[in-house]
Amino acid sequence: MSSLRDLARMKRNGLPGMLPGGTLASVKVLFNCCLPFSLAHGGQAIQILQTMNALQKIGVEVEPVRWWDPHQAGDLIHYHGRMAPDQIRFAHQKGMKVILGELLTGAGSQNLLQRKARRAFRWIAENMAPAAVAGAFQWESYRLADGFTVLTAWEKFLMEYKYDAPSSRIHVVSNGVEEVFFESPPVPRGKWLVCTATITERKRVLELAQAAVMAQTPVWIIGKAYSESSPYAREFFRLASANPQWIRFEGAVDDRAVLAGVYRAARGFVLLSTMESQSLSALEAAACGCPLLLSQLPWAQSSFPAGVRFCPVSASTRDTAAFLKSFYQDAPQLPCPPAPPTWGKIAMEFQRVYETVLSTKADSGNP
Repeated sequence: MSSLRDLARMKRNGLPGMLPGGTLASVKVLFNCCLPFSLAHGGQAIQILQTMNALQKIGVEVEPVRWWDPHQAGDLIHYHGRMAPDQIRFAHQKGMKVILGELLTGAGSQNLLQRKARRAFRWIAENMAPAAVAGAFQWESYRLADGFTVLTAWEKFLMEYKYDAPSSRIHVVSNGVEEVFFESPPVPRGKWLVCTATITERKRVLELAQAAVMAQTPVWIIGKAYSESSPYAREFFRLASANPQWIRFEGAVDDRAVLAGVYRAARGFVLLSTMESQSLSALEAAACGCPLLLSQLPWAQSSFPAGVRFCPVSASTRDTAAFLKSFYQDAPQLPCPPAPPTWGKIAMEFQRVYETVLSTKADSGNP
């Protein structure tokens, strides 16, 4: 099979690329996202930008969707979110295939009863309610899309179980980590545990700080709030200011090399969020050989099958403090988690996914 790199090279040289079956192809992948980066900073923006950059480095032609440009062309749209069914149909009419890369952050953190209830609700809405009810949730996108990318095997199961997405179209591609985190030199571990997260309820940064004060365990919080005026952020700032011996907070660290050095010198990494898809900061810390304490959620157990300690999300402040103190004491003797992949390796995995989707003949459900 011709690779996307070969096809892109052929295109730059003015030569046609050939997919299996004799189809001429001028391969271009268009990226789109349902959430503007300016509205909410976080891992999804890093994931998309790093993926695009890594794909370009291996020769794959990729660019953002220009919604204002009626002349933009492409062969495949990689949509980060749940693309509306009508938009997928429009893409198919233009001869473009569509891959959905939706983050199942909330769905991935539900318990068994919640998952069953929502699956039953979808079945009832699609089979017994007026079409407009099911249409509002855009579940049809899971039948129309030509492929799906998910971060973990857990999300693959959810996409099949909750939305009836065809298993053969779902591709598991993990997040990657920048080379700078692998290249940072080892240094002696210091006294601070580190948590890199947005100051918001979902990340439970305030609860972590409260547990740290109770356990008298030093934790360095790195990040910023979506809104510094929110009651949650203000309470965290107040607690950190009142307990500098246990809570270190100086805002975000934007320099990636500096952040890598922080992970190298940390006693351990802590993230006790209520829901995640796959934490980039946890992967970055793992690349720096940092012991991990994570919430006991399926994403973490799927991403780190070994070398990690877990804390129940439902734990009280007192119980969380006990987990935190135990982790702090044991961290120097704990094994390092497995090294995550680089973005370069992830780009090659996406390349193979694109090749598979572009070379697969459409079934009767898709044009």
